[in-house]
Amino acid sequence: MAAAAFMALCAGLIVGSFVTVVAHRVPRGESVVAPRSRCPGCGVQIAAYDNVPVFSWTFLRGRARCCGTAISARYPLTELTVGLLYLATVLVLWDEPVQLALGLVFVTMLVAVTLTDLERRIIPNKILLVAAAFGIAIVLIGDPGSLPERAIAAAAAGAAFFLVALAYPRGMGLGDVKLAAVMGLFLGRNVAPAILVALLAGSVVGLTMIARQGASARKQAIPFGPFLAFGGVVGLLLGDQLIDLYLSTFS
Repeated sequence: MAAAAFMALCAGLIVGSFVTVVAHRVPRGESVVAPRSRCPGCGVQIAAYDNVPVFSWTFLRGRARCCGTAISARYPLTELTVGLLYLATVLVLWDEPVQLALGLVFVTMLVAVTLTDLERRIIPNKILLVAAAFGIAIVLIGDPGSLPERAIAAAAAGAAFFLVALAYPRGMGLGDVKLAAVMGLFLGRNVAPAILVALLAGSVVGLTMIARQGASARKQAIPFGPFLAFGGVVGLLLGDQLIDLYLSTFS
């Protein structure tokens, strides 16, 4: 298990580096395959030894070797986040291979859409479609019997958020609707506690902003994708326990 956990962490760091590329290029309609990463300051191609996840940024003290341009800390933070999420997913779901494979794809997607929603206020269809395709393929191969439940969860989550988007279009976009549906596909029944956690987290942040900034906070648009992503991680890692707790408490 220790070796698997270490490999998961390393793999997550590498995937996290790729996620930053996806989050930057997909919303701009650019290829995620080519060209290779370039310095944001002078445009020089970044050498492989300067593109090692987390370590290169730390060694270079957050600046490009070629021209000294500051490199955002979001890059190593994203890499580290994906690495830790991969580690947690492996530790929690090690005995469930199908859920483990789904979980790794799921958290990768959640980090990517969090970045795009925070930066550009969009959740790209391409990221959701690719993740959904991988998810369906994994389920069809490893656990086809769960597909009806997952389809129902996806439809229910998407429909619920669609109604919210119709009633409150300024607070909920269609990207959130589609993300909720994809979450249902990956999580099945655990999408329920995931969405509840997302709504609670969003409410706490919103109320805190109102308490600090007053009425002006109501006019600020807060992307909801990151809250859904947070809820999705909770649903993935703790969904069964939360549902069992609910049933044992209220049944």
